[in-house]
Amino acid sequence: MIVEHAVFAITPGEEAAFERALGDAIPHISSAKGFRSLRMMRGIESPSQYILLVEWETIDDHMEGFRNSEAFAKWRSGLQPFFAHAPELEHFTEVAHKP
Repeated sequence: MIVEHAVFAITPGEEAAFERALGDAIPHISSAKGFRSLRMMRGIESPSQYILLVEWETIDDHMEGFRNSEAFAKWRSGLQPFFAHAPELEHFTEVAHKP
């Protein structure tokens, strides 16, 4: 399992519209092969900043499967109008887990 970590900077004043668009976009990503879970969190000190955490079975499920799909195009087109600049994206793998 890998975790996609993306930081979204949303144009100030567009946060509520972005959150509505996110609700519409989630079905596009959640139906992708290898998708496991999604969490989006909003900044407290910086309320125009959001962190997206998506669990994928493999990095290829995200980077090859989803990113090259029509579902990604729909996901991106629904959210991109609210971006102040391009999201910052990294992938992580677990090194320790405590239940």
